[in-house]
Amino acid sequence: MRTFDKIYINGQWVKPNGEGSDKVINPATDKVVAKVPYGDATDVDNAVQAARNAFDAWTNTPSDQRAEYLRKIAKEMQKRSADFEITMVEELGIPTSLADDYQVSGPIGACAGFADRCSQMDEIEEINNSLIIKEAVGVCAFINPWNYPLSQMIGKVAPALAAGCTMVVKAASQTPSHAFILADAIDAAGLPAGVFNLVHGSGRVIGEKMCSHPEVDMVSFTGSTEAGIKIAEAAAPTVKRVCQELGGKSAFIITADANLTDAIAYGVEDVMVNTGQTCTALTRMLVPNSRYEEAIQIAKDYAEAMKVGDPSDSESYIGPMSSESQRKTVLSYIEKGIEEGARLVTGGTEMPEGLSQGAYVRPTIFADVNNKMVIAQEEIFGPVLAMIPYNDIDEAVTIANDTVFGLSSAVYAKDKGSAIVIARRLRAGQCYVNSGDFNYDAPFGGYKQSGNGREWGNAGMHEFIEIKSIQT
Repeated sequence: MRTFDKIYINGQWVKPNGEGSDKVINPATDKVVAKVPYGDATDVDNAVQAARNAFDAWTNTPSDQRAEYLRKIAKEMQKRSADFEITMVEELGIPTSLADDYQVSGPIGACAGFADRCSQMDEIEEINNSLIIKEAVGVCAFINPWNYPLSQMIGKVAPALAAGCTMVVKAASQTPSHAFILADAIDAAGLPAGVFNLVHGSGRVIGEKMCSHPEVDMVSFTGSTEAGIKIAEAAAPTVKRVCQELGGKSAFIITADANLTDAIAYGVEDVMVNTGQTCTALTRMLVPNSRYEEAIQIAKDYAEAMKVGDPSDSESYIGPMSSESQRKTVLSYIEKGIEEGARLVTGGTEMPEGLSQGAYVRPTIFADVNNKMVIAQEEIFGPVLAMIPYNDIDEAVTIANDTVFGLSSAVYAKDKGSAIVIARRLRAGQCYVNSGDFNYDAPFGGYKQSGNGREWGNAGMHEFIEIKSIQT
């Protein structure tokens, strides 16, 4: 069992002012696998003050030196990659066969990649009699989710460091160990004291204090839309910059001329990976009426072939939900889908075969879903797919856009060119065409209630930059 008894403030591991510890439960075994210390509002004050005191020196550190720190941090993270992977398996429940690819290696590489963007802060644009320069936004507060914890943490920390910001970070209670391991890597890399600070504790206490703190210039949050609204409200009185990556209910349009087997396999796999706990999951699969029943059978066969089981088993593709609470939430949505009259193709509310304990949910597919159903409109955040028929592409686009969310989307057509034509009509921050891969160098973020701002790539860097014009 991992036991942490200190938080990281001003370059030192210190005892928190809060009392007690947070027990982290393995969702597959219900056993405690880690303990992390509770901080309180005083710890936030101390961390923010450390970040404020460090800001001037850090933001004026030459960009090539900041770049070297980012490379050192990535190297130290790589040394701890096995530790990161273990925490993902034990705390999140992702199968060990997927943990590195989906949770660890990408963020490490992306951290090193932001080193090359540090020099952007040196760029000066001349417009007539004005010099346009870039400056760091200031002290940042980062509140992270539990489903892709290291990735989301690095998606905030790396560009902020590159831009010259200092920060206070908080991990989710379900998956906190990665943040303590990251702090250890940052400490080993020799980052100046106060640039990176880690606190932990109740979201209602720690999170609210971070968002409302008068010495914090920016808040970046990843999580539910409901929580995002509260965070924006807390930040509003001090007019902070707020960057949010929130919920999703993404549509996947499969055209009549697409390779149906490949398209269905891609869509089902996308929904079921990480046990459906992915904000961009393509949970609404739109299929032409002419191929609907054929698609349903392919999806059923593909889902039922996926092994649900112990995440330490290399053959498992689907592990448990992150917690028993999340399992109950997902099961309630499955029950709602049945009540609404959707056809249960496979899955349901019973425990997967061969399992008697753990927060497991069967991979579930609904057919005969219409877009007004709750299971088609609300983010379930579990291994549940809704298959919706359509008559023509215009109707498919209308259905796809008929949502309060706009985080992701996908199109699978006979070729990329025809798919891109449809992709341009979808109101979402990204679109995957013919099984395109995630790109850490491309902007990531949503439209509508899926949030504002962007992460990753140059656009992610821009979130941490203020623009100043100097008139000469």
